[in-house]
Amino acid sequence: MLRENSGALVVLDAPLREQRSDAAANRRRILAAAEQLFAQRGVAAVSMAEIARTAGVGQGTLYRNFANKGELCLALLDTQMADFQNRVLEALREMAYQGKPWLEQAGWFLEALVLFNAQHIPLLFEAQREIAAGGGLLGSPLQWQRVTVSALLGRAAQSGELKAGLDLPVAADLLLAFAHPPVFHFLTVHAQYAPQQIISALRQMLRLLAA
Repeated sequence: MLRENSGALVVLDAPLREQRSDAAANRRRILAAAEQLFAQRGVAAVSMAEIARTAGVGQGTLYRNFANKGELCLALLDTQMADFQNRVLEALREMAYQGKPWLEQAGWFLEALVLFNAQHIPLLFEAQREIAAGGGLLGSPLQWQRVTVSALLGRAAQSGELKAGLDLPVAADLLLAFAHPPVFHFLTVHAQYAPQQIISALRQMLRLLAA
């Protein structure tokens, strides 16, 4: 409940503070249990019921925090994605300051993205599968990737680094097609391409775009 103190500020009563603290603790336990089970048995083999049991919470508590396993996977990836984006932005700023060609920067970013996906594809794939089943897409990371590659190709075109007449939005999407989790999962799990093979092919594609 809420009450007013002598300074007319609205503060939380102790019971409500305790409820919020319990909710945060439950969320941490759920994430820790999921991370442990995923590492032991793989993401696809673990059910939401098992995660709830391992975390010591009811399924109602689990589903109040995460509507499906895809949301849980995204929560586990949240910190890694934020760290990756920050590292990329810092590196691209430094390369731009050094005057590195824009096409070279695009190649560096695509290589970094391949390595990130290779490390996190079980979580990325499950997140995309669950969200797509509900009619949605894993939007925010993919949108950020598209904006980054499109901007770098646009700067490269302005600097005369690319062949004239390229459809830059289409080129950016084709270069990034590998990053869509189902595509990357197919390439690395079913086709069994090594990350370095994908990187080499992307470098070749970029050379074909160069003026």
